[in-house]
Order: sequence, then structure tokens, then C-alpha cells
Amino acid sequence: MEIIIHARQAQLADDFKGIVKEKLKSMDRFHVLMERVEVEIIHEANPSQGKNSHKVILTARGAGPLVRAEATGFNDVAAFDEAIKNFELQLRKIHEKSKDVNRSSVRKR
Repeated sequence: MEIIIHARQAQLADDFKGIVKEKLKSMDRFHVLMERVEVEIIHEANPSQGKNSHKVILTARGAGPLVRAEATGFNDVAAFDEAIKNFELQLRKIHEKSKDVNRSSVRKR
């Protein structure tokens, strides 16, 4: 999986790239085919935005379905944490739909 990080008008924390790679690698457990994940960080310079000044958008592309999640927060790491929760929820739903569940009963009539 290729991870691409775009920062628009934002200064990223030193450890942000490591956090992003670690959390996105843990999403492999859902077995959803993702060739590329784009992480876009946008900083809003407007002081009235305050607690929502950073916006993170996660977009996964590949052979599987398109998955997109976004969230806002007071810094880039907090916004990424919220976005990764939404991203994980979507991947979990896709994974559960793809499971082959045999619903036949043990007892036969």
C-alpha cells in the first residue's frame, strides 16, 4: 500500500508521518484491497475556526471500493485520529459484507 501525504497551508508535526504510516498499516487486517491511500491536511488560517482549524481527508483507492473519510480538529494529529476512526468503521463494514456466512441450521427438518 502506497501512502501519499499532502499538506496544504499546514506545518506538520515531526512524528505525524510515522503515526500515519503506523495506523494505516494496521488497517490491513480488514483485507480490503487498497493500492493507494492519500492523506490530505488542510489548515484554515481563519482565527474564528479555532478548534476546527485543521482538516484531514483520507481517500483510499484500489481494486476494492473507494473509501473516503474526513474530520476536523484543533491540530493535525487530533483531526487524523477522528478521520481514522471513520475510515476504520467504513473498512469494517466492507469487510463484514464480504464475509461468507453460512446461515444454514445445524438441525434439519
